[in-house]
Amino acid sequence: MISNPNKHMEHLEDSVINNGVIGARDSIKFLQSLRNMLNGDSNTAVNTTVKWDGAPAVIVGRKEGKLFVATKSYFSKNSKYYQSVDEINNADIPEDLKYKLNACLYYLKDLKTDVILQGDLLFTHNDLRTEVIEGENMVVFHPNTIVYAVPRKSELGKTICKSTLGIVWHTVYSGDGASYDFNINMINQIKDVFMIDANYQDVSGTATFTKDESKEVTKILSDAGKVFKKIDSKLLNNIALDKHCVSMIKIHYNLMVRNGKTVTDSRKHVHSLQRFLKERVAKEIDALKTDKGKEKKEDTLANVLFLASCSPMKLQPIFELQKLLVDAKLLIIKKLNNAAKLKTFLKTSNGYKLTGEEGYVAVSNGNAVKLVDRLEFSYANFSDDIIKGWDNDTRN
Repeated sequence: MISNPNKHMEHLEDSVINNGVIGARDSIKFLQSLRNMLNGDSNTAVNTTVKWDGAPAVIVGRKEGKLFVATKSYFSKNSKYYQSVDEINNADIPEDLKYKLNACLYYLKDLKTDVILQGDLLFTHNDLRTEVIEGENMVVFHPNTIVYAVPRKSELGKTICKSTLGIVWHTVYSGDGASYDFNINMINQIKDVFMIDANYQDVSGTATFTKDESKEVTKILSDAGKVFKKIDSKLLNNIALDKHCVSMIKIHYNLMVRNGKTVTDSRKHVHSLQRFLKERVAKEIDALKTDKGKEKKEDTLANVLFLASCSPMKLQPIFELQKLLVDAKLLIIKKLNNAAKLKTFLKTSNGYKLTGEEGYVAVSNGNAVKLVDRLEFSYANFSDDIIKGWDNDTRN
């Protein structure tokens, strides 16, 4: 059984809440390493991969020499995987997913691997389209929220056009552990299957900080270090140890993001959070019918109640640190996007809107966090104005 499957990855700034003082320190170090990388320091210790917006997640490997395919349900307690067309067709899964898994099973049959691979399906041949975007004929595929486009006459465009399947591999499992250090050269190429790894490469030479850009990020990280020293370490660690505190803090932040808001003033944010916590706890307690149940719930949420009523000044440095981490992260994401291999768009009823990559994953010493512009992609994921890949009639 794999002990740490890649099923869900946390945002870099959430490490402050998830892991307390250690998480806060690691987040600053992650960003410092990324800054160093973008300064041209090849000795940086952080590995960076691109988050591709593919769907579904695909798990492949071999059992007794026979290829199997699966989705993330492979990692569930009752692991599900498929080694034949009949097994897929008889499974209680959507028809579109059956088609995609059958395509993977057939076209990856010659894959030679003694490990388990995880990736994201980018396209089957039927998903490819030719569209004119910004006056140029592009081959496009739209697996999820982001539309990927490449000039049809380019070498990459020609390769994709003749491919039966497209997949990006990003995680390899050996023994019971996961590694994000996957390179496409670790496996054999398969004719007419477009396979890539997710490793970040600045092939364009444009994703390097200017002196002023580096100075700006360094200033933010310096401020973050100063704020970090002001945090009550015992309070922060206690928050991280209480799953209810962690959950409710993140729920409050996610609700803000969905409404198109982010932290601009940590003092106001703390007041908003404390109001939210009081209302949330009161609602959960009032929903119970017995005094005994109410008392038990109050005990369970004691730490949340403490946060809701403690001095805002004790909490403010925690969220000021998160704000600074996000500020630095967004500058880094903006620069990383310069090296995108494919053009990325959002599809609207009025045409295509240029967007960045879904995000990036930073890995150091076995720890991985994602760097995502949460405001942009929350809008993309939840807005009815953005047409999703699953809205395409050919996929129904």
